[in-house]
Amino acid sequence: MNTKLNKSDYILLIIYFVISIAMQTLDYYDRHALIREYWIDFPVDIIMILVLISIFMYWLIPKYIIEQKKYFNFIFFSLLAMIVIGGIDKVVGYWSGDNDWNRFPSTFWFIIESISISANQMGLPFGLLLTKKFYESQTQLLTVEKQQKENELKLLRSQIDPHFLFNNLNTLDSLIDSDPEKAKEYINRLSLIYRYLIKTKDAEVMELSEEIELAKNYMFLIKTRFGNDYDFKVEINTDITDRFIPTGAIQALLENVVKHNKPQNNKAIATTILVEESALKVTNTKSGILSKDESFGTGLENLKARYKLLSDKEVIIINTDKEFVISIPIIKLIDEN
Repeated sequence: MNTKLNKSDYILLIIYFVISIAMQTLDYYDRHALIREYWIDFPVDIIMILVLISIFMYWLIPKYIIEQKKYFNFIFFSLLAMIVIGGIDKVVGYWSGDNDWNRFPSTFWFIIESISISANQMGLPFGLLLTKKFYESQTQLLTVEKQQKENELKLLRSQIDPHFLFNNLNTLDSLIDSDPEKAKEYINRLSLIYRYLIKTKDAEVMELSEEIELAKNYMFLIKTRFGNDYDFKVEINTDITDRFIPTGAIQALLENVVKHNKPQNNKAIATTILVEESALKVTNTKSGILSKDESFGTGLENLKARYKLLSDKEVIIINTDKEFVISIPIIKLIDEN
């Protein structure tokens, strides 16, 4: 917490002093105080409060609480400062009120009254300042956390498979000679994917309809590259208007299917993308060929991490001997009644 006083802190103190002086003026008037009490007590009170608050905010709290965490020293010097400041205020007030010095408190009671005066006069403005500082620090913390989340999301979004372009260029190279027409279509689909990636490079979520179009283009690339090794189907069982998912989420799930599943005995890996009211499920069959990488893969871990930053809902994974199912929550940015 930043304990240094800023412009808004001084404005808060000015407002407090105006209200406090107005209330003290009424009290002084009721007890028929001397004129010099008005002109001496009020300025001295303000100066003493400012001095005491400054001692706490610029020295005692930063040094003995924040830096050194020496609480005994903090208490000792706090009491000492309150005795000195409160004592000065007591003496000045006693003199301005033209009181009988023979009835001035003994040393012990002078110390007690000095601490009491400091506590009473400084308590409310000091409490207001500390409360204001606390909420300012909480706001700054939330801002920093939000910025950190945005940075983490951008980092996760940037982690695209480095082999993606390389593999597609190899496929395109073979198509140019064997099937020029399909090569043109391949280039068109590939350009649409990269255009979409460029357009959404800073977007954390995108409309589900656009993500499905991206997925269809990506499935075309996979089908062209691997032939009949993979079979894809998209089923939409709900209205997808105003529905969102993390940008590139379906592409990451399809990458996971191809990475961890190899067809066996000419039997294609069947993959279904099912869109329901609150979730998108990707289900794929599994062959008997075990992947060298038994983990969920970087892509899925990346997606799970992004969901933790974007939503309070979790990614659900069901892994059986025959199929792999992953369900990702659909994000609704507009509350529905």
